[in-house]
Amino acid sequence: MSVLQRVHPLATTIGALALAIWGCTVSTQTTPRSGLTAVDGLKVGHHTLTARPTGCTVILAEKGAVAGVDVRGSAPGTRETDLLDPVNTVEKVHAIVLSGGSAYGLDTATGVMRYLEENSIGFPIGGGVVPIVPAAILFDLGVGDFKIRPDAACGYAASKAASNGPVEEGNIGAGAGATIGKMAGRDRAMKGGLGSVHAEFPDGLVVAALVAVNAMGDVIDPSTGRIVAGTRTADGRGLADVRTIIMQRPQELEQLPLQNTTLGVVATNARLTKAQAKKLAEMAHDGFARAIVPSHTSMDGDTIFALATGTHGAAANVDRIGAIAADLTSQAILRAVRAARSIPGYPAASDLR
Repeated sequence: MSVLQRVHPLATTIGALALAIWGCTVSTQTTPRSGLTAVDGLKVGHHTLTARPTGCTVILAEKGAVAGVDVRGSAPGTRETDLLDPVNTVEKVHAIVLSGGSAYGLDTATGVMRYLEENSIGFPIGGGVVPIVPAAILFDLGVGDFKIRPDAACGYAASKAASNGPVEEGNIGAGAGATIGKMAGRDRAMKGGLGSVHAEFPDGLVVAALVAVNAMGDVIDPSTGRIVAGTRTADGRGLADVRTIIMQRPQELEQLPLQNTTLGVVATNARLTKAQAKKLAEMAHDGFARAIVPSHTSMDGDTIFALATGTHGAAANVDRIGAIAADLTSQAILRAVRAARSIPGYPAASDLR
């Protein structure tokens, strides 16, 4: 069984799309790493606050990684994303931070910078280093006590916890307070979460995705078109299908369903330029559109970062990598909601099976 098939049965989606297009097969070699950490040079760490469900997730690239970003939602909260524009100077980042807490959660990047500076990791400059740490946040302040938010200490703790072992999924880190299916109001919403998946290929290429799913609408299985989780029926026992609500029962829609934003990181061991990394992030958004309905709305801050560690070394076909990343992104979204567990007021997908 291939690595990708072992990770999730939706490998058939990639087989039918990306792999068929590019004539590739996934490797049968196994690895103790899984998800984003399957890419050499990356570590993932989470810190989850116990006082209420929220937290942050840190992706460390201690040797640096070429990075890009693409923001599609109209209500983003970000830090250092302008630096990732291909025309700007710094080539590599040393970490990416995904956090709950809305704009307050951007403070987590300060803690990550402190950790990296203590370990002499960063952009070298006279007298020391400046760690380059882009960040993005999702809105989970409506879940529990508004005053409890991830801060710099949370970012520092997640950095210390980072490892290249299997990525933990579900109600953890940036996915701890994530919810989905809020288009018809909070009372009909469900629990979101965090998921990660990867694929390895015979030519040595590795591509991976990590997503914290905090969506306004439904999560759809792209291979079947069926709803996995999202807006529930009025009695709370089933799935309403926001596609039907949007088309046939718009009176059920909440005017401004807040508490949204899905965040992702796609990564590869290929060698990419900053412009190619940005293109990779753009193409990965196709995975959001396939698995989240609707996505990229006026009340989302949907953002995807792309990282390239360059350890593979061979010339990269960014279109091939982008097609694979889009499918992996949709699979990571499915893994996130399937790994989620219920919290008060927000049942999980497993509760409705």
